[in-house]
Amino acid sequence: MKLSENLQIAVIGLGYVGLPLAVEFGKKFSTLGFDINQRRVAELKDGIETTLEVSPDELMQASKLTYSTDIEDLRKATVYIVTVPTPIDEHKQPDLTPLVKASETLGKVIKKGDIAIYESTVYPGATEECCVPVIERVSGLKFNEDFYIGYSPERINPGDKEHRLTTISKVTSGSTPAAADFIDALYKSIITAGTHKAASIKVAEAAKVIENTQRDLNIALMNELAIIFNKIGIDTEDVLKAAGTKWNFLPFRPGLVGGHCIGVDPYYLTHKAEAIGYHPQVILAGRRINDGMGPYVIGQLIKHMLKRRIQVDGANVLIMGLTFKENCPDLRNTKVIDMIRELGDYDVNVDVYDPWVSVEEAQHEYGVVPVSSPEQGKYDAVILAVAHSQFRELGAAAIRQFGKEKHVLFDLKYVLSKDESDVRL
Repeated sequence: MKLSENLQIAVIGLGYVGLPLAVEFGKKFSTLGFDINQRRVAELKDGIETTLEVSPDELMQASKLTYSTDIEDLRKATVYIVTVPTPIDEHKQPDLTPLVKASETLGKVIKKGDIAIYESTVYPGATEECCVPVIERVSGLKFNEDFYIGYSPERINPGDKEHRLTTISKVTSGSTPAAADFIDALYKSIITAGTHKAASIKVAEAAKVIENTQRDLNIALMNELAIIFNKIGIDTEDVLKAAGTKWNFLPFRPGLVGGHCIGVDPYYLTHKAEAIGYHPQVILAGRRINDGMGPYVIGQLIKHMLKRRIQVDGANVLIMGLTFKENCPDLRNTKVIDMIRELGDYDVNVDVYDPWVSVEEAQHEYGVVPVSSPEQGKYDAVILAVAHSQFRELGAAAIRQFGKEKHVLFDLKYVLSKDESDVRL
C-alpha cells in the first residue's frame, strides 16, 4: 500500500466535515465528492457553499475534485472516506442509521484491495462491530483479506477560521499495520499540523468521543456553578474572572451546549458503557445539567419579568441568535430551540433574529421562521442567546431599542458588560 498520483479518493457526505476534506484531497489527488442531497451537489458544482467552511477560492483550487449523487461514480475509487452524521434519537441513544446506509453503499461498490476510512463519531468498537459486517454482507468480500478499514475522527470546529482542517493534528488508525501506515501517510499529505497514529481503531474512536465528553463535563460544572452563584446572589463572571487569575484554572464559561458534537458524543460513550455493564455517573450527571439549561434560563427570565410587573401571558420576547454557536450558520442540535419551546409553554410570542441562518433551513429543521429584522419598541424581553459579531457591534443601547420602555435584557453569552444587561447566566 503506497500513495501514488493515480490514487482515486471518494468522500461520502459533503457537509461541514466532508467538504473541507474533499477540497484538500482534491488539490492533490483525483477526488469524488459524493452526497445523496442533489441540491447540495448542484450548488457545489456552481461554486456555492452554504456552510461557509470553504471559500469560493478554495473550491476553485481543488482542481481534481468532482461531485456526484450517482452511486455508479463511486466504483472508480480505491479509497473511500465516510463523513456522514451520527446523531442521537429522541431517547438519547446513538442513531447509526446514516452510518449503516453509507456502509451499505460501500458494500455495493468496494473492490478487492480497497480501503474504507470512517470519520464519523462513534463509540469504541462501532466501526468494526457495526460497519464492517454490513460491508461484508453486501459486497461478499472478506474483511482484512479483500478490503481494509481505517478510522480517523473528524475535528472540524464550525465557524473557526483559525483552527482549520489542515492546521489541526489528525488522529489516524487502520485495521492492519500496513493499512494504518497507508492511512497515516494519506492524511499526512494534507495535514500540515501532523498526524498521530493510534494503537488501534478502537483507541482512535475512544479518543474522539472523550474529547467532547471532557468539554461537556467542564461546561456542566460551569453551569452548575452559575446556578449556585445565582442563588447566592453573586455574578458568575466576576467569580470566574477572579479564579482565572490562577495559571492553571481552565477558562470555561456556562451556557447552552448544543451542536453536532459536545451535546451528542457523550451519549455514544455512555451507550457503550451501559452495554458492557457499567452505568456511568459523572458523564450522565453532566449531560442532565447541560440538557436542562434552556428551561433554567427561561425560568430565570420569567422571574425577572414578574419582578418588574411585566405580564408573561401574551408577552413578546425576542431571541437573538438561533445557531448553536457564534459566527456560523450551523443549526445542528441548537439548544436555543429548548428556550423557544419553553417560552411556548408560557403562551409567549417569540421572535427569533439571526443574520447567519437560512430561513428555509430554520423552518425545515425546527418550524421556526426568523424575522428579517426586529421591530423597535416591541418586546417585553430580549435574550442575547448567541454571541454573533453583529450583536456585539450593535451594543447595549441599540439592542435595548428593541424592547418596550419596561423590558428585561438577558445576556446569556456575556456579550455586554454586567451593568448593561438586566440578567446574566
